[in-house]
Amino acid sequence: MEIRNSVALVTGANRGLGRRLAAGLLERGARKVYAAARNPEAVDLPGVTPLRLDITDPVSVAAAAAAAADVTVLVNNAGSSTRATLLDGDPAAIRLEMETHYFGTLAVTRAFAPIIAANGGGAVLNVLSVLSWFHPATSGAYSAAKAAELALTNSLRLELAPRGITTTALHVGYMDTDMVAHLDVAKSDPAVIAALALDGVADSALEVVADDVSRTVRSGLSAELPVLYPQLTAAAPAGSAR
Repeated sequence: MEIRNSVALVTGANRGLGRRLAAGLLERGARKVYAAARNPEAVDLPGVTPLRLDITDPVSVAAAAAAAADVTVLVNNAGSSTRATLLDGDPAAIRLEMETHYFGTLAVTRAFAPIIAANGGGAVLNVLSVLSWFHPATSGAYSAAKAAELALTNSLRLELAPRGITTTALHVGYMDTDMVAHLDVAKSDPAVIAALALDGVADSALEVVADDVSRTVRSGLSAELPVLYPQLTAAAPAGSAR
C-alpha cells in the first residue's frame, strides 16, 4: 500500500497513539489526514483535518463517511478502557468496551469500506492489543472486547481483500499514553509503535506484533493454557485434568 498521496482517516486521533499515527501519515506524504475525535476541537496536530466522530454513534459515523468520501486508508484506533472486571464490574462499562472496540470498529469499517473500494482500493489498520490473545481477570471487559475485535479483523480481511483493501492488525502491550498512565510498568514509545504499524500498512502485512510482550504471548498461543495462565495450575484440584 502506497501511503504517499493517500487520504487517511484516524479515529481517536486527538491524543496518544492515534495522534502519533496521524503525524506519521503526514510525515510519509499522505495528501490528507482526517484526525477524527468525539471532540475535534481537541485535535492540535498541525496539518491534519479535524473531523467529528463518535464511533459508537451511527449518526456520527454516517456523517463522517459523508464528509470524508476521499479516504483510502482507515485507521481504527479509537478505544476505551474502563478497567471493568467481568464478575463484579459495572455492566454498563462492560457493554461500553464491546460497543467501542467491536461494534464501533465494525460500524466505521462498514461505512468506509465502500468508499475505499470506490477510490481504487487501499488499506485498513486495526489497533488491537496483546490482550486480544491474553485475558487477565483484571482486564476482563477490555480483553473480551479486544478478542472480539481480533475475530472481526480476521473475518473482515477476507471480505475486504476482493475489494482491493488490505487489512493489518497491530498487537502491542503497554504504551506510554494516558490510558495506562496509572500503571508503573515498562512502556513502549507510541511514536515507535506508530512507525512500526505504518511500516506494516505500507508492506500490506497481515499483522504487526510490535513489542516483546506481544511476541512472547503470540509464541505461546499453541501451548497448554497454564503456560499463559500459571495460576490455573495452582488452582486446579488434585487429580483434575489439565
